Amino acid sequence: MDNQMLFEICGWVASISMILGYLPQAIQTIRTRNTDGIALPTFLMMAIGGFCFMLQGILHKPDILWALFLTNLVTTSCSVIVFVIKIYNDYFKGS
Repeated sequence: MDNQMLFEICGWVASISMILGYLPQAIQTIRTRNTDGIALPTFLMMAIGGFCFMLQGILHKPDILWALFLTNLVTTSCSVIVFVIKIYNDYFKGS
C-alpha cells in the first residue's frame, strides 16, 4: 500500500470516527434542548476550530482534502447549533 492510499484511508477513518463521536451530543441537545452540562466556551472554540479546518481542507493545493472538509463541515454545523441552543437557554429562555 502506498503512502497516498494510507493517507486517504486514515483521513476517512478519522472523519467517520469524529462524526460518529460528535453527532450523539448534537442530536441529544437538539431533541431535548437541555444544555445544562454543556460549556459555552467549548462549543465556541470547537466551531471556530472546525471552521478553520474546513478552510484548510478547501485551500489545500492541488486538491481539496475532502475528508478534512466534510468532517469539519458536519462538526462545525453541530457546534454552531449546540452553541445557539446554549445561548438561547442561558440568556433568553428565562427572560
